[in-house]
Amino acid sequence: MPTVLSNAGPLMALGKLNRLDLLSELYKQVQIPRAVYTETVTQGLAYGANDALTIKMFWQYQNWPILDISESVLAAYTPSVILDQGEKELLALAQTLSDSEPLVLLDDEVARTEARRLNLRVRGTLGVLVEAYQQKLLLFNQINFLFQEIAERQDIWISDKLCQQVLKALPKH
Repeated sequence: MPTVLSNAGPLMALGKLNRLDLLSELYKQVQIPRAVYTETVTQGLAYGANDALTIKMFWQYQNWPILDISESVLAAYTPSVILDQGEKELLALAQTLSDSEPLVLLDDEVARTEARRLNLRVRGTLGVLVEAYQQKLLLFNQINFLFQEIAERQDIWISDKLCQQVLKALPKH
């Protein structure tokens, strides 16, 4: 099983949808850099974001690692685009893994493009939901509802158009 690293976007979206459980059903473990925890939980709690407490409790319950990224690892990585601190830590860490194909969970398109430039496997929130559907963890009506909720919510920044495209491509089983 590959190492799975997540950025803030998928955690926040799945937290808002109350479907973080899919991460534990799909992956043995998900790791996050300290900057991602700070963004999603520490700053989220300070802003009063409901998903921040959900993410904090889920991470504690799973006892999954929050990784401190060393200055040498960060210094060894030069992004080709402007990234936020969590994205930078995530991609710097992913490059150091001896794992042949780590999986990075990212929603931001600029960061996803950078991850692909680094030859990393990338999946976003919609990809996690599709994988859960393919593994029969979600029924079609459930994934359809989740995609509609994502498209309607102002606090999840995934376009309605993308939701519809992905949903149309899914086989109904």
